[in-house]
Amino acid sequence: MTEFSVEATGLTKYFGGFKAVDQVSLAVPAGSIYGVLGPNGAGKTTSLRMTLGIIDPDAGTSRLFGDQRPQAVRHRVGYLPEERGLYPGMKAREAIAFMGALRGLDWSEGRRRAATFMTELALERVIDEKIRKMSKGMAQMIQLIGSIVHAPDLIVLDEPFSGLDPVNQERLEMLVKRERDRGATILFSTHVMAHAERLCDRLAIIARSQRRFEGTVDEARALLPMQVRYTPRDGSDVAAIAALLPAGAERHGEAWHFAIDDGAVEPLLSRITASGLGVAGLAISRPALHDAFVHIVRQVDAGFTADAAGDAVEEALA
Repeated sequence: MTEFSVEATGLTKYFGGFKAVDQVSLAVPAGSIYGVLGPNGAGKTTSLRMTLGIIDPDAGTSRLFGDQRPQAVRHRVGYLPEERGLYPGMKAREAIAFMGALRGLDWSEGRRRAATFMTELALERVIDEKIRKMSKGMAQMIQLIGSIVHAPDLIVLDEPFSGLDPVNQERLEMLVKRERDRGATILFSTHVMAHAERLCDRLAIIARSQRRFEGTVDEARALLPMQVRYTPRDGSDVAAIAALLPAGAERHGEAWHFAIDDGAVEPLLSRITASGLGVAGLAISRPALHDAFVHIVRQVDAGFTADAAGDAVEEALA
């Protein structure tokens, strides 16, 4: 049986008359990297905060490490909120040690770990620099280290890559992988697909307040057909090629471009071989996670627009 660090079921939250989160469920396997993806305003932050017990859901339940009282196990959790905030007059080492102390870490041990983390991340030059003198991205890295300095079992990061330059994004990815290898579970939200594609063992996609997908990166990419670029041998009969390829195949120069389901690739190659048309070039690629994400969100938006139009017609006829 899979052990879950996070189990959230049917989380729902209203703000006034607006339903910000609608029946969202998450199950995050222990020791995994799990991404919560979605457009801005989809409900990612509210879902994470309900999961952690920071705000109460109007419906649904959340368990952390099997405990129905998330606040009771908060010492085992490291959390980087979407809103960044550090005391500007503190030096980096002290800021990290202070955040660790809030989770029960000894002050001197926190200072020692802070120096170790910052050295390993090539940030040792700012160990004793005050937060107010740092760039926004650098201060964000300090807050990130502070959120994990007490070696939590669960690390929750809300849009952690936002505002970081490419170098610090790479440092953060390295840190996330290292914490996972240590045995921690990482749950993070993002709307940048590249990070999720490289890091996530599993992911959920939230759009318009509901969870629309849950699974692995490969399962998300498999929602769309594979893309094929086929170039026959010179002199091949164009009509014969068009009859052989799937409907919708388009010719650009000497190459043909078309989409095909995963299971249909080998039968097609067999037909091409048997036909004698030959292959001068063949490239097969699966759509990226970005493509699957856009596909899912557009389907949701299209359905929402259609429902809204239907409601408008009903109101006009009433």
